[in-house]
Amino acid sequence: MFDCIIVGAGPAGGTAAYHLAKKGHSVLVIEKESLPRVKACGGGVSPAIAQWFDFDLSPAISLKVKKIRYTWKLEDPVEADLPVPMWMVKRDVFDHFLIQKATEQGAELRDKTEVTGIEFKSDCWELKTSTEPVTGRYLIAADGAKGPMAKWLGFKESKKRQSIVFEAPLNDSNQKASFEFGSVKNGNIWGFPKADSYSISIATFRGGEAKNLSKDLMGYAQQIGANVSQNELLEGAISLWDGDRNLHTQNAVLAGEAASLSDPLSAEGIRPSIFSGVKAAEAIDEALGGNGDALKKYTQIINEEWGADMVWAGRLAGAFYRFPKVAYKVGVKLPAATTVMSKILCGELRYADIANTAIKKLSSSFLPGRG
Repeated sequence: MFDCIIVGAGPAGGTAAYHLAKKGHSVLVIEKESLPRVKACGGGVSPAIAQWFDFDLSPAISLKVKKIRYTWKLEDPVEADLPVPMWMVKRDVFDHFLIQKATEQGAELRDKTEVTGIEFKSDCWELKTSTEPVTGRYLIAADGAKGPMAKWLGFKESKKRQSIVFEAPLNDSNQKASFEFGSVKNGNIWGFPKADSYSISIATFRGGEAKNLSKDLMGYAQQIGANVSQNELLEGAISLWDGDRNLHTQNAVLAGEAASLSDPLSAEGIRPSIFSGVKAAEAIDEALGGNGDALKKYTQIINEEWGADMVWAGRLAGAFYRFPKVAYKVGVKLPAATTVMSKILCGELRYADIANTAIKKLSSSFLPGRG
């Protein structure tokens, strides 16, 4: 029997596995895909994640981007320097790197193994898999937005939003990070360069799902001069934080995208996933040590330290997409906007610190015909 079984080898699962194994616990990570595996993700991540690891992450960083470019319907461009370079990662490399660090600490990985059912028996979880059943005293569900674990554990199902990623060859014209506003209602398109490729992503964050995201994405790619001959799209899902939620049950917690942690304004997902992996590991460690309230405390920590600010992010998103053109002109284009968002992504500033002022500015700047 394992002390903890982690389902999913993404950033949350890999982080939790590393920290639990380092504390001497027996850990099993189950991943249905063969690692390293391709993941639909833009791959931008804040360097603030370094605070949660005691090893060098540079082998897993594809590129450090120092400039960002914004456009409104491919026009009215503005460029800005990022006060702190944004890290760009290829998820097959990054996720596998974290798992390798976990296995070096003693965690066991079983990839190409799908969980087909779960059952709590007496004082442990029994998982049926595509190979053989396994048991663990505690369980971390980190199988992503599309994974079945949250539902099997009895949690309320979260709304998932479609995201699509196109990997294009890198060229001289797309060396910067970019955000395109106005071309997609209630959403945007963002492009993140890697050492040898350029990831172009699209998603909506409010209202109903758009019907032609793939068409919109490829149309944008063509207009910016990307090579679209290799028309291979990766479909993913984003589960945005939508309010306080319970993240624990009997000897089990949700982490990462399975816990719907993505930022409802920026869609940032990797940093909160890693944060939840750290906190999940701490909770399981305490529970294994006899703290009966450890998992409840985990829910409280995620809600207070991440979720509370995501409520403000959601309010900002509502105002932004209500008046997107005004928001672009009086918000995004300002030099201070990039600095503020960079500080938020690095954890140096919270949405709560700026949301009321930003929303009032948007509302007062709106005039009929301008939005």
